[in-house]
Amino acid sequence: MRTGTAPDGLAPRAVRWLAAVRPFLRPLVHRRPALVGPSRTDQLRALVAVLDEAVAAQPPADEAVAACGEPGPVSRGTARDCGQQSIALHRLRARLQDVGTTDPDLVAAQARAVRLLAYDLWMLRASMNLACTVRPGDRTEAARLRLNGLGRPADDLRRLRDTLRAELSGT
Repeated sequence: MRTGTAPDGLAPRAVRWLAAVRPFLRPLVHRRPALVGPSRTDQLRALVAVLDEAVAAQPPADEAVAACGEPGPVSRGTARDCGQQSIALHRLRARLQDVGTTDPDLVAAQARAVRLLAYDLWMLRASMNLACTVRPGDRTEAARLRLNGLGRPADDLRRLRDTLRAELSGT
């Protein structure tokens, strides 16, 4: 090909270059639609379902904590119940963290519920530590005897679930 003349066709090198670049150009020309996540109602429904299970798991955990605070020696059954309830709450907390929420209000509610369940787990562990200590002292025994359940955070989790459930029934 001479300078100043019209090209008869593409040079072989240009054809090879075009063949090499074409796969990278294709996504720019043929865009796929963006993936759409679950709706807010679906996210709310999934969050409420896990919270229902968490609230249902609270009475046995509450009883296990209260049993650790009873006077006298702690039974093996009490220790086993605390362990089982701790496992159940830990699994529910992991499931709650895995709920895919993107709505800012639901993300905040999910984070609050995770914190409340973390408190329940901490309370179970602390009550077991007080009840099954190797060397009980007067202060440890006094603290153990004050244990009577999960307390206000369990009520807060129930109220959060009820609020979200009411919002779900309103949609």
